[in-house]
Amino acid sequence: MKKLVIATTMAVGILAVSGCSSDNSETVVETEAGNVTKDEFYTALKNSQEGDAILYDLVVKKLLDSNYEVDEEEVDTRVDEMKEQIGDQFDMYLQQQGLADEDALREQLEYQLAQEKFITDGIEITDEEVQERYDRMQKGNITARHILVEDEETANEVKEKLDNGEDFAELAGEYSTDPGSAQNGGELQAFGPGQMVKPFEDAAYTLDVNVVSEPVESTHGWHVIEVLDVAEPTEEIDPLEDMQEDLKNQMALQKGSQNVQDRLIKLMEDANIEVKDEDFEPLFEQIMSASA
Repeated sequence: MKKLVIATTMAVGILAVSGCSSDNSETVVETEAGNVTKDEFYTALKNSQEGDAILYDLVVKKLLDSNYEVDEEEVDTRVDEMKEQIGDQFDMYLQQQGLADEDALREQLEYQLAQEKFITDGIEITDEEVQERYDRMQKGNITARHILVEDEETANEVKEKLDNGEDFAELAGEYSTDPGSAQNGGELQAFGPGQMVKPFEDAAYTLDVNVVSEPVESTHGWHVIEVLDVAEPTEEIDPLEDMQEDLKNQMALQKGSQNVQDRLIKLMEDANIEVKDEDFEPLFEQIMSASA
C-alpha cells in the first residue's frame, strides 16, 4: 500500500497534465535515440500490470477525499507518534519506505486516515465489547486445531466420530477443507483476540483445553474446534482505561473491514463514475458487478 500511494502520486501528475494538454505528443524525456512522449508514457502505464491498480487507487482516493475530511492536526498527531516510536532512525525509515521526505509521508498518512474514517463510518463498538476484548487479552493467546467442512451435517458427522474416540488429526486430513491446517492435523498458529472470525474466536475463548466444541458456523463454513493450549501474556497489559480508546478504534477498523468492499461499491455508485477511456471500462464493470 505504501509504495502504491507513491506510484499514485506520480500518476496523478501524469494524468492531470495529459488531460489538460492539447498536445498529447509533448515530450517527457529526450534522448538521441528518440523522445518519450506523454502519450507513449500514458499508454505504457495503462498497459502495465500496475495500470488498473493505480487508476483504481486514484478513483478511491478522490472518493475518500471528497467524503471524509482529514484535519492537519490529525496528520500531525500520527507523524509525532511515529517519530516517538522510531526515534533517531526516522529519516532512515523514510528512505526504507521509498519516501522522499516527511511531506511524502504526510500525504500517505492523510490518505490512510481517510481510509480509516471510511472503514469505521457508522461502526459502533460498545463498552461491553471492549471489555470482552480486554478480558481475552488478559487470558492470552490460544493454540487450537480445527476441522473445517462445508455444511452442518458433515460437521455433526465429524463431531460424532471424535466423540467415539477417532483421531482428530486423521479426521482433519480426511475431512478438512482448510488446506493450510489439514496437512498439520488441523493445528493452527497461535492467535489472540481479533485475529480470527468472531464465531470461531467466541467458541475458542470459551472452551477448556482438550475439549472439542460443538459445530460452529462462520463465513468460512462449519468448524469443529479443540483448544490445545492457552499461553498467558508474556508482558503486563496496561489498565483498560489507558487502552480503551485505542482498543475501540482497532475493533471498529476490524468490524468495518468485514463489508468494506460493498460499501466502497456503494460510494462509487453514488459518485456516478463515467469511464472516458474505454480500455478501462472492464475494470469498473468488474468492480460494480461484484455488488450484483
